[in-house]
Amino acid sequence: MKKFWLLSVFAFAALAGTAVWFGGLNQDEGWCLYASRMVAEGMMPYRDFAYTQGPLMPVVYSAFNWVWDFWGILGARILTLLMGAVSLVFAVGLTRKVCPPSCREFAPVAVFMLLGCNLYHLYYIAIPKTYALAGMFLMIGFYLLALAEDRRRFMAPAAAALAFAAGTRISLGAVLAVVGVSLLSRRRWSDAFAFAAGGLVALAVVYGPFLLDDAARQGLVDAQRYHAARGGGDIVWTVGSLSRLVRWYLPVFILFGMGFTVKTSAFVRVVGLSFAAVFAVQMLAPFPYEDYQVPIMPLLAVFSTVKFASSCRSVPLSASRPALLVLGLSFACAFSNPLLEKWTTNAQDRFWTRKKERSELAQLREVAARIEALDPGGKELLTQDLYLAVETSRLVPRGLEMGPFAVLDDVQWRNLLENTTCPVAALSGYTFAVEPPRCNERPVEKQLAYWNILKKRYRLVAREEDFGQNATTLLLLERSKTE
Repeated sequence: MKKFWLLSVFAFAALAGTAVWFGGLNQDEGWCLYASRMVAEGMMPYRDFAYTQGPLMPVVYSAFNWVWDFWGILGARILTLLMGAVSLVFAVGLTRKVCPPSCREFAPVAVFMLLGCNLYHLYYIAIPKTYALAGMFLMIGFYLLALAEDRRRFMAPAAAALAFAAGTRISLGAVLAVVGVSLLSRRRWSDAFAFAAGGLVALAVVYGPFLLDDAARQGLVDAQRYHAARGGGDIVWTVGSLSRLVRWYLPVFILFGMGFTVKTSAFVRVVGLSFAAVFAVQMLAPFPYEDYQVPIMPLLAVFSTVKFASSCRSVPLSASRPALLVLGLSFACAFSNPLLEKWTTNAQDRFWTRKKERSELAQLREVAARIEALDPGGKELLTQDLYLAVETSRLVPRGLEMGPFAVLDDVQWRNLLENTTCPVAALSGYTFAVEPPRCNERPVEKQLAYWNILKKRYRLVAREEDFGQNATTLLLLERSKTE
């Protein structure tokens, strides 16, 4: 299997580098990193600024603010990819622990191929959203659970790791329920007690400070109301999301289908049930984006590979034959991935493809340099594109900590725009466009009213076409000298 490992590691390095440098900008990576900066400055999520995910990511990332203060979004992506790579390592280790002895040569490398050679997966564990950290805790937790099958002392730490995953993405709390019920159903009473104790202590550590603080507790409740108020429920959207998920992870689903009828151990069934539980919870979201499933896809990869590898035991083939199949599927899907075209072009103008002159990350760094030239050593920036605030190490006005998803009413918006002292404004197509919590487009008349306020106080100094997520026009404005 050495040659397969070498090919897979080489592909991982090439694809991971592509995802980090060429991967498109995502608004979420801006406000997730900005939240970590707020925590580093002594603020509390939910109480002092709006935040809609579990609290653990900004708390953990707050220890690494020096990375993006120095290297910007690029540094944050590299750090996040390292966390995602840890989840791959533990997925491989988990596979080796739970697969039949006759499959231990093939199954671990197959799981690495399915995840480490998947450009979509690598992109979403490289950009600083909650996925990499949540996936890392999740796979550490399952690896410790596998150890706890024989050595019970690992049960409480396993529960703690899974609770930390739920502290990063709340929907992953479904895993705690699945594992707890499975332990009770197998009458492993002492293990169930240790699991419950470890999970409850870890959840108390993560959520306790926010539940004890009245304002933070209300903010946490409001964050869940924000999600619920999004609306949605469109079956066409849900089916489309599922279709795209299958496309992005096609080799995993092929192996799942080929080994579906094979019987496996009780622990492997728990792995599959845990995936199914979280998958169902996330598909019930108002808008179930397929990338929500990224942290749990290693569970499906392990489950599918073990079942497929077990089915191969009855066929007189060497381990290299199924490995070659998985490698071919993974490489073919990586090479044909639509993300490669999306990251290098800005759609098409009639017959002519509009190629990007540079990666979106490189463009971000250039715009950040222009902002620095306009306001050397500045501390504030008026923007809803928070990856610009992170890249320039600047603060945005209070209330804009969630970028385009900031919840401000009309009076608050007008007051902010009429009184902000930010010397420079960087305003893309997202500015004023989204009206949370439903995230409908704000009425054009209201958007124009806000722009008219800015026109009285700022003047246009530069224009950047095809900037940022989904290539909108970015306007750089400077506050008038008469202000």
